[in-house]
Amino acid sequence: MSKGITSRNEDYSQWYNDIVIKADLAEHSSVKGCMVIKPYGYSIWEKMQAVLDQKFKDTGHSNAYFPLFIPKSFFSKEASHVEGFATECAVVTHYRLKNDGNGNIIVDETAKLEEELIVRPTSETIIWNTYKGWIQSYRDLPILVNQWANVVRWEMRTRLFLRTTEFLWQEGHTAHATSEEAVAETKQMLDVYADFAENWMAVPVVKGVKTPNERFAGALDTYCIEALMQDGKALQAGTSHFLGQNFAKAFDVKFTNKEGKIEHVWASSWGVSTRLIGALIMAHSDDAGLVLPPKLAPIQVVIVPIYKTEEELKNISGFADELIAKLKRMGVSVKYDDRDTQRPGFKFAEYELKGVPIRIAVGGRDMENGTVEVARRDTREKQTVTQDGLEIYLVQLLEQIQENIYNKAATFRNEHITEVNSYDEFKELLDTKAGFIAAHWDGTPETEQKIKEETKATIRCVPLDNKLEDGICIYSGKPSKQRVLFARAY
Repeated sequence: MSKGITSRNEDYSQWYNDIVIKADLAEHSSVKGCMVIKPYGYSIWEKMQAVLDQKFKDTGHSNAYFPLFIPKSFFSKEASHVEGFATECAVVTHYRLKNDGNGNIIVDETAKLEEELIVRPTSETIIWNTYKGWIQSYRDLPILVNQWANVVRWEMRTRLFLRTTEFLWQEGHTAHATSEEAVAETKQMLDVYADFAENWMAVPVVKGVKTPNERFAGALDTYCIEALMQDGKALQAGTSHFLGQNFAKAFDVKFTNKEGKIEHVWASSWGVSTRLIGALIMAHSDDAGLVLPPKLAPIQVVIVPIYKTEEELKNISGFADELIAKLKRMGVSVKYDDRDTQRPGFKFAEYELKGVPIRIAVGGRDMENGTVEVARRDTREKQTVTQDGLEIYLVQLLEQIQENIYNKAATFRNEHITEVNSYDEFKELLDTKAGFIAAHWDGTPETEQKIKEETKATIRCVPLDNKLEDGICIYSGKPSKQRVLFARAY
């Protein structure tokens, strides 16, 4: 274990917190429930943003920005939406402070807003109120807009990255002329998220649809990607919602179609958040610290010189400069750590803790022999490698590490999808092996709710590639046509 990190097996929750804090990703803020994302943590988010932003643009979307504040009346227009978010809203009631004459700053009671403003928990209402002015005809459609923003959902129990009162995310909001187009958009964005999770984050996911109980407030269908963490709990890593015409009707957004008839617009919304950093940590890391897939690592290769004389350092630095130039031309991010304030052993532990995929150590004897020591973070293996063609070797090794991290997570996930046929077996498995449990369910919200109350397990999704099979609900004994995935979740 590194730098006093708690073992995963001893206390998984503390292990997670230790990594977030000690790897310099984030810390608790003096504002209750909020976090400070530190530069190293934010650089991971920036890498995620860059990839996702390009994927959104490649699928025809543009970025825009909408207000942080939403008039309270907007929320009451879509009943199920306001019901879903009412208990999480932060409300602005006044617009001025004043000095009370005793040196205390208090709210100026005369400066009460005519209408309270909600700090956005999500932006459907303000965006659909805006779209009303943008859409008159089928020629104005589709609108394919994404917003990078912060949102506020008042949380009583918080965990860094996984659940905080304020967090960062992107939210796509699209408007379409037909139901078919809106559904196609919803599914397309789910595929974008799944591709990003698997090919960049190296996290295998199950694509599925949520049950009515777990659906986004105001949606007709919620599609999701579900990932499995190393403690056997599921994490919802992204959602894409088919909103039907609910918000168009609530905000009276109509258009004239090609036949000259007036219709309400069809909608989708979709989003992922900084919670993905939590997923990255919990899916891959170990008792020595963070393990990052190379594609999202802020530093992919670190070079540490080991020297006794200034002459040795000069030779090593000359070699490092050449290697760095070659790697940068190949798109690899490299750091040369020649700080004389820390010993090599300290640096090794630091970069291991921070999850840097490849560490290169170069000493005086290495320079004589034309070699370097290469340590890979995923397996913690070291080997001596020749300096000739080193840049090509390193690029190939980064690809191998990315693949290995994914395969390890996929093996774990696949070994933790278990079919059960009885409620007793279901409950026992939740407390012993955990993971995804594939079980028959009678399709009723009542049964789903009872299972949740009794076991804290929820239906994570109905997998999109589900095979139909006749069976009996594990709880009610009623007929069932397919298994669904249950799990305890974050």
